[in-house]
Amino acid sequence: MVVVAILAAGRGTRMKSNLPKVLHSLGGRSLVERVIESVQPLSPSRQILIVGYQAQEVKTATLSIPDLEYVEQSVQLGTGHAIQQLLPYLEGYTGDVLVLNGDVPLLRTETLKHLLQIHKEHQNAATILSAYLPEPRGYGRVFCNGENIVQQIVEEKDCTPAQRQNHRINAGVYCFRWQDLAKILPHLQTNNAQKEYYLTDAVTQVSPVMAVDVADYQEILGINDRLQLASAYEILQRRIKEKWMMAGVTIIDPTSITIDDTVELEPDVIIEPQTHLRGNTVIQTGSQIGPGSLIENSQIGKNVTVIYSVVTDSIVQEGSRIGPYAHLRGHAEVGVDCRIGNFVELKNTKLGDRTNAAHLSYLGDTTTGTQVNIGAGTITANYDGVKKHPTKIGDRTKTGSNSVLVAPITLGNDVYVAAGSTITEDVPDNCLVIARERQVIKPDWCPKNRE
Repeated sequence: MVVVAILAAGRGTRMKSNLPKVLHSLGGRSLVERVIESVQPLSPSRQILIVGYQAQEVKTATLSIPDLEYVEQSVQLGTGHAIQQLLPYLEGYTGDVLVLNGDVPLLRTETLKHLLQIHKEHQNAATILSAYLPEPRGYGRVFCNGENIVQQIVEEKDCTPAQRQNHRINAGVYCFRWQDLAKILPHLQTNNAQKEYYLTDAVTQVSPVMAVDVADYQEILGINDRLQLASAYEILQRRIKEKWMMAGVTIIDPTSITIDDTVELEPDVIIEPQTHLRGNTVIQTGSQIGPGSLIENSQIGKNVTVIYSVVTDSIVQEGSRIGPYAHLRGHAEVGVDCRIGNFVELKNTKLGDRTNAAHLSYLGDTTTGTQVNIGAGTITANYDGVKKHPTKIGDRTKTGSNSVLVAPITLGNDVYVAAGSTITEDVPDNCLVIARERQVIKPDWCPKNRE
């Protein structure tokens, strides 16, 4: 049985932001959301988020997470002080407490499982995560004997020059036997350069304490400023791309693309350069995305191509071709074997199978049947200045170039709309509709002011 406590009370002044540090986004999710996600497979008995700076904003941002509890640290006086706030909430608890930091978002679940396993196997009073950093500046140092039993932890500000030569650092991740820790917490002192209550002081007052080295030190890198946030994003992206390439996805130029870890890709998908995949996107086998495309919160079927285009909150079904320079948004849905071509925009529109809109068109709040052909320059005028109105187009209907369909309007099956027409009334099946002024030619005409 383990309780997870996540430290998320700090402001993060080096971020130079009014937003609490733990709410800054990393690959589509906040730092603290990533930490919380990493512990879900551990099935903790309780999850407690310790909040402080802009506590209500942090609570609001995490309210959708099931079974998350909040404890407030109204004044931030160090990590030891933060854990002291748990004393009334964990009174009588006899299990373990896993302490994490809300600004360390790259920890793998497997690493935490290993830490807990070592903690239980050795029946430690405390087990800490440590790492060997090539450049340990800014981190507290861990000193152990030959059996990885911790002898001393010294914060960098309190280190001597000799102690700073030790590259084994404290990752700030701890597993405590709570009954042992609870006896120590009320007696912590502030005898340090920062005048804060250090949780590391409690570590050295219980026994035995063991250090567990993380295999990949990048997992424990914290986020304190925008540079570190960008570095963490690079690490996250490398993990994601390696995962998908090993799963059978072709990524032509990994350095030029980004993929959120919420995206799902099937084998034999091809991702071309300068392409970005965001949110809850699913791309099925055989599809080619890019170059130069953005797909966000969308479902892409099998054998679809999307070239130099933007698709958000939309569905593209099997065999359809999108782009170049198309824009699908606002819950657009494209059927099977459709073509959406150059400078075509779809908004809240559903196109039936084998429908083409190849050039220079806007379809908003529109539903079409199958095998419809939208001529170049066709516009559905769906907004009257107050409300949006629907357009319905039947099977096999064709609109001529430069047509305007003024909604609300319905065109039946097998309708032909003459080029240049502005249609304002419903059209029944099997009709040709013409709505334009007759051409007039005035010979030998010129402006009166022409010399």
